[in-house]
Amino acid sequence: MTQRQKFIVIGICIAPILIGLWIILSDQTGIHSPLSLKKIGLVQINDVIMESDSYVKQLRAFREDDAIAGVLLRIDSPGGASAPSQEIFKEVYKFRECKKPVFVSIGNMAASGGYYIASAASKIFANPSSITGSIGAIVELPQYNKLLDKIGVSMRVIKSGELKDLGSPQRDMTAKEKQLFQGIVSDIYEQFLSDVCLARSLNIAIIRPIADGRIFTGSQALKIGLIDTLGGYEDASDYIKTFLNLPEKTAIIEKKPKESYLRSLIFGELAHKFPFLKNSYSPAGPYFLFHGGF
Repeated sequence: MTQRQKFIVIGICIAPILIGLWIILSDQTGIHSPLSLKKIGLVQINDVIMESDSYVKQLRAFREDDAIAGVLLRIDSPGGASAPSQEIFKEVYKFRECKKPVFVSIGNMAASGGYYIASAASKIFANPSSITGSIGAIVELPQYNKLLDKIGVSMRVIKSGELKDLGSPQRDMTAKEKQLFQGIVSDIYEQFLSDVCLARSLNIAIIRPIADGRIFTGSQALKIGLIDTLGGYEDASDYIKTFLNLPEKTAIIEKKPKESYLRSLIFGELAHKFPFLKNSYSPAGPYFLFHGGF
């Protein structure tokens, strides 16, 4: 082997080491070279929130991925079930521990459970006409005992305790049952309010009077500290790149689980033509959900 060939072989062996050192040093000094491959994660929460697993998995994957510098959370939801909303809130809040920013972009609406989740972020963007707020909890119970009486249908109930058929739609609710349900809703509401005030560094005594389920436009929410700035998705996207000192063309990626073809067909194509398919089944329980006509 000639001297020149030896130099070429040594160069080939050393090159990967030098490139690796360059990438490491670039990240430590905050200079993001093209080879650092830093990206922005994107999680989209649309429609009524009935589960948390898919969103939690996406958020966790971004939190544990060193190539992800920050996360954009796009919310367009009236809220949903209380426990899933709470679980997603906690997952977003965990990003504070790893020093990765999460910026929320509110679309048409982030109300009730949607706002609960947004409050855990580092910064909230909303359009001036976006609808947000609706801090509160609700339990809705159908009641069709009068209809059953008209058609001559009755139910025989054998139960182990007085409250075993709590909330039954087949009879009127007792005063004791109403009090019990009110206690549950009030406790869940206090959890919601406390978490929002903690995450947003808000005075709970000041926020409580307006945390009665009412909604706000983005412009109104800005004045009372529920959001941080007015702007749309592109504004939030540009801001997070500037905040993290990333190039303008930094990739924004999703890690959304793939849906089965049948589920995609039913809840995608068919739901556009038959909207009732989206909400054909709502599990019983408390909700952080805005029931307005927007």
